[in-house]
Amino acid sequence: MVDLRSDTVSQPTPAMREAMFSAALGDDVFSEDPTVNALESRIASLFGHQAGLFCPSGTMSNQIALAVHTRPGDEVICDEGAHIYRYEGGGLMANSGCSVKLIPGDRGRFTKDQVMAAYNDPAELYSARTSVVSIENTCNRGGGSTWDRSTATEIVTYAKSLGLSTHMDGARIFNALIARNEKPLDWGPLFDSMSICLSKGLGAPVGSVLIGSVEFVAEARRVRKRMGGGMRQAGLLAAAGLHALDHHVERLRDDHARAKAVSDVLSRSSKVEMVMPVETNIVIYVLAKGASAKAHVARLQEHGILAFAIGPDRVRLVFHLDVDDAGTEYTTTILTSLLA
Repeated sequence: MVDLRSDTVSQPTPAMREAMFSAALGDDVFSEDPTVNALESRIASLFGHQAGLFCPSGTMSNQIALAVHTRPGDEVICDEGAHIYRYEGGGLMANSGCSVKLIPGDRGRFTKDQVMAAYNDPAELYSARTSVVSIENTCNRGGGSTWDRSTATEIVTYAKSLGLSTHMDGARIFNALIARNEKPLDWGPLFDSMSICLSKGLGAPVGSVLIGSVEFVAEARRVRKRMGGGMRQAGLLAAAGLHALDHHVERLRDDHARAKAVSDVLSRSSKVEMVMPVETNIVIYVLAKGASAKAHVARLQEHGILAFAIGPDRVRLVFHLDVDDAGTEYTTTILTSLLA
């Protein structure tokens, strides 16, 4: 079976399991787990922030950040395909009482001018108060597209001039850094907060780290407790994140190369209308008119390949550390046959 539904399906490697088994533990709700503390400190320092907070998921770390940055009735600006809007169960509305202003971006990326148009003048009492601009990097529904740093800097500079907070959903930020040959410090200092996921391309079984200032993280810790995110002896999980940082970052290049190889095959098929440009580990393709993504995914499964239909005619494949060259070659063979 070649499982390409998501990079969240990968299993911990034997070395990662050993690191988890031997982790030093304490009670993290009392901030006494040394392995959790080490992971939080390392991620925060890596991205140029003061403090970090280990959370069970990227959804929770995003939701905590937005809860800290906003008050009920506020509005958050993000792309129309943003994870915080589409895939977090309405959490922004339920947890923070906020609305969203959706920008129709370019594969998940938007511009300062679009933010300017989306911003609500606080003097207009009938409009929601704009409080946060949120960026997702890489953009999931954009086919793993990455942001240009100069564009993001323009947006952040404008947002800060208005007194707005800025948040990055960095679920796959390491994929973006590898793809653009950039460093964490190129991006971290731009944002008031960042959510850094460990359970996608990095291959840890669970967890994300939310980073920001000392004051921000202190309040985020309170919100995490309110949401039920305190995990006690969480060093078992944090150890996997530390191992991933040491051993699984550079290998993301392999996932990108495999995704590109499959996209090249898809782009040659007359039964594929469009393949999004592949920058990282995600391949999204649109089937020719009249074809059903659900039926196509079912046929792939019959041949031992798991994929994900993200629309009536749109399919997503995600490459990760459990998909090797042999799995990639098999996938291209089956796709070539099915789409001939």
